[in-house]
Amino acid sequence: MTKRKKLSKGQSRRIKENHQKRLNSATQADEMTKNSVSKGQPEWQNDNLGGTEAAVVISRFGQHADIETVDQDILRCNIRRTVSNIVCGDNVIFRRAKVSQGDLAGVIEAVEERKTQLTRPDFYDGVKVVAANIDQILMVSAVLPEFTPSIIDRYLVACEDMGIKPILILNKVDLLDNETLEYVQSVLDIYRGIGYQVYLMSNKTGEGITQLKTLLVDKNSIFVGQSGVGKSTLVNTLLPESNILTKDVSENSGLGQHTTTVSRLHHLASGGNLIDSPGIREFGLWHLEPDRVTWCFKEFREFLGGCKFRDCKHLNDPGCLIKEALENGKISKLRFESYHKILESMADGRAGARAPRV
Repeated sequence: MTKRKKLSKGQSRRIKENHQKRLNSATQADEMTKNSVSKGQPEWQNDNLGGTEAAVVISRFGQHADIETVDQDILRCNIRRTVSNIVCGDNVIFRRAKVSQGDLAGVIEAVEERKTQLTRPDFYDGVKVVAANIDQILMVSAVLPEFTPSIIDRYLVACEDMGIKPILILNKVDLLDNETLEYVQSVLDIYRGIGYQVYLMSNKTGEGITQLKTLLVDKNSIFVGQSGVGKSTLVNTLLPESNILTKDVSENSGLGQHTTTVSRLHHLASGGNLIDSPGIREFGLWHLEPDRVTWCFKEFREFLGGCKFRDCKHLNDPGCLIKEALENGKISKLRFESYHKILESMADGRAGARAPRV
């Protein structure tokens, strides 16, 4: 019989470490079960649950979610611990409780495959899903707190990366004087020339509101943009019964104030759906590779792969087709500079995983 080879010290140490990890995992699982019982989380037994039904998530609250059934019943349900990452807009499978437990009317058992998902990087969760099954993203900006094309470009990169159609909305245009309007229009013409849809709106005067309603017909849409640009005000105009809280831009700081705290899906009379999401002041792109960011500037795409050097930085490299396109007026200076600012922020932010305030 072959003599068994003795384990090395390293192998013995790793075996002990793996064994301890299993013990720790088992202990944590037991603690989770105890905690869920002690905190009053219902233990859903099969004999208290009906058959499976389909629904859509209209809002998420910790371990609970509000869902809407095919019969348009609104129910608050618990989420199975085996189900993770449920967000507004998800299509789910749930089971209705025969006897409700408190305000909970059932349990979500599974999430259906998503058509699209809106994501953003998060310090603690990596890439975090914000909403699901979106047809178009309405990017709202305004002259207050500040009209910043570089923020628009960050959103556009994110939209291109996720494959969701972006629509640019400049809100509060009633605050523009003729000189400022001329400048803003010249900037927006750059985006129109690339092929993006751009709309000017004012909730105060009603400009563009009819166009906005038409854009939303039979679509699942979401508003994104910095706090204070008027997203919630627009939702109130579209859905007067929603009563979304709104606040003005702070006179002291010039910054928008957060009003919406939880994403929520609203039905439109047109048949479409609108998700109102918490304001996002920063939209980091540190999770993307530089080559992906380059591709997401869609006017750059026809020049990609043709530069003299394969590792071209598209800045001062000889034989760079993108720099040549800039000099020939085929690419705007504003977008070219914005592109390099994004790459710089990614290089600075990968260690801290943060995009700079712009």
